[in-house]
Amino acid sequence: MLIHSSGLSKVKDSVKEKIFFGHEPNAELIAILTVYFVQGILGLARLAVSFFLKDELLLSPTQVSALLGIVALPWIIKPVFGFISDGLPIFGYRRRPYLILSGILGTISWISLATIVHTTWAATSAIALGSLSVAVSDVIVDSLVVERARVESQADAGSLQSICWAASAFGGLITAYLSGWLLEHFSTHTVFGITAVFPLLVSSVAWLIAESPVNQDTQDPHQNNFVSVKHQLGQLRQAVTQKAIWLPTAFVFIWQATPTADSAFFFFTTNELHFAPEFLGRVRLVTNLASLVGIWIFQRYLKTLPFRVIFGWSTVLSAALGMTMLLLVTHTNRSLGIDDHWFSLGDSLILTVMGQIAYMPVLVLAARICPPGVEATLFALLMSVSNLAGMVSYEFGAVIMHWLGITESNFELLWLLVIITNLSTLLPLPFLSWLPAAEEQTQISSLQPASANINEPFLPELISEVEATRTQIQSR
Repeated sequence: MLIHSSGLSKVKDSVKEKIFFGHEPNAELIAILTVYFVQGILGLARLAVSFFLKDELLLSPTQVSALLGIVALPWIIKPVFGFISDGLPIFGYRRRPYLILSGILGTISWISLATIVHTTWAATSAIALGSLSVAVSDVIVDSLVVERARVESQADAGSLQSICWAASAFGGLITAYLSGWLLEHFSTHTVFGITAVFPLLVSSVAWLIAESPVNQDTQDPHQNNFVSVKHQLGQLRQAVTQKAIWLPTAFVFIWQATPTADSAFFFFTTNELHFAPEFLGRVRLVTNLASLVGIWIFQRYLKTLPFRVIFGWSTVLSAALGMTMLLLVTHTNRSLGIDDHWFSLGDSLILTVMGQIAYMPVLVLAARICPPGVEATLFALLMSVSNLAGMVSYEFGAVIMHWLGITESNFELLWLLVIITNLSTLLPLPFLSWLPAAEEQTQISSLQPASANINEPFLPELISEVEATRTQIQSR
């Protein structure tokens, strides 16, 4: 009996160390990971949305890119959701009720797409509602992670964030291939209906969050809320006016605001190369696996490297590797004896690993600068800047596509778009000095009020979740 008990204990400890990176797998952690997992699993309908916009609503690449920019708005105003959550509790709770509401909104958006949406404006509204749902749940769960990440030791820095992003990537992984396979056998509306079930998981696990009611004066709760909001504004003003915050934030905005050719490339692969939905599902499977590989590489080998080094090399390598798309666009890969399908898989694999490695460090640092009481607000404020950059990226890409005359059937100048978008990713390199020097990284501490007589943080890094944001927007 003792031997059996000892064996179970060893298995439990091994799971805790190897899978949860030393964190106790209690009910609350499982709930947090479930929310991230649902964010990933919503990718089940990502391809369905893309084909719905292209084939049923007959939108052009320029229109799709512009629409994706518009529905990013909920991610840009995420500080508002954090502000409301931190300052305006529902029935005394700041987290649970908002998670429940976000799940309900998500289900409504998917059901709408499956039943009543038949016009561009209706699609934009439904997709925006779904984007709002994920944005709200993301604000809440990020604040919970921030509260717990603050007490991590330097040796464990980033471990909790790594688990969370791994949960999201795993959710995307198990549905990646299915997203294409389902389209081969069912209509887009059926896929939307299936996906509508998953946001309800967020509402269900909200009850597992260990949250105590906010103490309020029952005689005048509105006055208490006003004082709380005023205190939050004061802390936020102090945080965002620091040079150590807005300089790296400006850097990542420039880094993420460069134009994207995603929409044009989707039309090229489906209309020109005739990639079937099932194969595109395989590509998504590969990219989700690559995302997990990127997380593992960062956690294992790179988390102690200077951020200037990671950003600098990842930017240069991504730009260089991105140019390999020219081989596919000009069909040169065929002359080299490389099939279009295999070339596309390899290209997606490498670029996704590079992208994941690049934004993991800013995720770690953004979590460490949020002061108690305004975790959701400040964290969401930092992320919204990156999401605004994502919107600019899509809209800028739409303008260039229109300028080059790229349509659903004309890809004559797609090679030039590839060159422009890849070279533009090098624009942030002259501003690497806006990121902290290597010696400054080791001195990052939690942001506290000035009166606390504690050293201010050297780097309040912006959360770089644009890739995750794009995935959520396209999967709505």
